[in-house]
Amino acid sequence: MFPFRNILLPTDFSAKAHAAVKYAAEFARRNRGRVLMLNVQDGKVPPNLLTLPAYVFEDQENNWLIDLRARAEELLADPLFADVEVDPIFVEGDPAKEIARVAFEQEADLMTLVTRTRKGLSRAFGGSVAEDIVAESPCPVLVIRLPQREFVEHRDGKTQIHLNRVLLATNFRPSSAAATQLATTIANHIGAELHAVYVIGDFYEQVSAVFPEMGLGAITRLRSHAQERLTQLSRASAKATTHITEGRPYQEIVKLASDLEADLIVIGTAVHGSLFGSNQVLGSEIERVIRNSPCPVLCVPAAKVVTPLPALVTQVV
Repeated sequence: MFPFRNILLPTDFSAKAHAAVKYAAEFARRNRGRVLMLNVQDGKVPPNLLTLPAYVFEDQENNWLIDLRARAEELLADPLFADVEVDPIFVEGDPAKEIARVAFEQEADLMTLVTRTRKGLSRAFGGSVAEDIVAESPCPVLVIRLPQREFVEHRDGKTQIHLNRVLLATNFRPSSAAATQLATTIANHIGAELHAVYVIGDFYEQVSAVFPEMGLGAITRLRSHAQERLTQLSRASAKATTHITEGRPYQEIVKLASDLEADLIVIGTAVHGSLFGSNQVLGSEIERVIRNSPCPVLCVPAAKVVTPLPALVTQVV
């Protein structure tokens, strides 16, 4: 159903972060995979924290380790993990970089991550931290931002997946190729509707206002090209519907997801080098989709790109 077997679950053991557990557990259960429960700390954590004898923690300086172990053991005993292999991992360092490192070393297929708005960043992963994690990740990241429509439900001891509509946001760049393939695979395997959307950015309207004789023609040609590409894409799925809209990309994607009552948005996440350091950063439109989406967003990484400027390519992606 889902091509995910090694699921990375970064967590700080807070109630907010718990929202990602049911996704990680159910994907692993259905594919007979495993969950890598990862916790990143500022201080040094013994890799064998959960098996150390009690006397090791008698020193008062180790009180925080006692609390960390208790919270980890509580999550490991969660009924959501019934019949699921869970491997706890504790590391020290910068959250985004360490999570990306573990994802790479453990060959993770998927990461499930809960983010919050920028108000109150003390618990779970605050907006900017979550976006750094998505930008650094070598694997797809399922971002959950509560409250929103969720497609995994746990009730009365049973977990079910209700994935009826998948919205693929594409711009036909190479960075969209992996997202297109994954969205099509998921929709075909589960029998969900696949909706593909291409947004003609509002900068074309600005060009038309200044150079009407050139701008209007460019929009017409672009719309025709987009329709042709979407038609080719739709042939890959029996339940595919295509959409072309004009405006601010993130606003149009979020609005369409709301109108369709989409259960999942899939988007390619090419990243760019920061002007203020060596960290990778997401494009602003992708960040805004994550922050405003009415449903979980599956961010699918692609090769790093040098420029965020629009580009049209010839192959179908």
